[in-house]
Amino acid sequence: MLKLGTAAPEFEAQDQNGIIHKLSYYKDKWVLLYFYPRDNTPGCTVEACSLRDNYSDFKKIDAIILGVSTDSVSSHDKFVQKYNLPFTLLADSEKKIIKAYEAGGLFKRVSYLINPEGKIARVYEKVKPNEHASEVIRDLRALRK
Repeated sequence: MLKLGTAAPEFEAQDQNGIIHKLSYYKDKWVLLYFYPRDNTPGCTVEACSLRDNYSDFKKIDAIILGVSTDSVSSHDKFVQKYNLPFTLLADSEKKIIKAYEAGGLFKRVSYLINPEGKIARVYEKVKPNEHASEVIRDLRALRK
């Protein structure tokens, strides 16, 4: 796992619409970078829908949500459409982001909260899909004070 206070590794990946995203595009923003095993699996769906249901709180805090899995752009697009997800999912089929963030393992669920300076502010090693959104929002509110 990456350590608190270290620089978050830069990455480049396509989203569900085929648009390229880089971490540097979100300089000066809080970013939740969450890694999940697969689109349309029970735990991943619960987590994504919980983030969706709390999305307005993330927007109020001016935080960005980026989901990452090894699924394809097409798979992400279907997942986003099926569950009306208002945030970005990144396709990491070559596992470059997963390796850079030490989020390995096909069934590993890990998240990083990255501060506006590009540093790791929180590490979530054991994510509970139905509690993760509220946990991150609580941490964001505390960190922004």
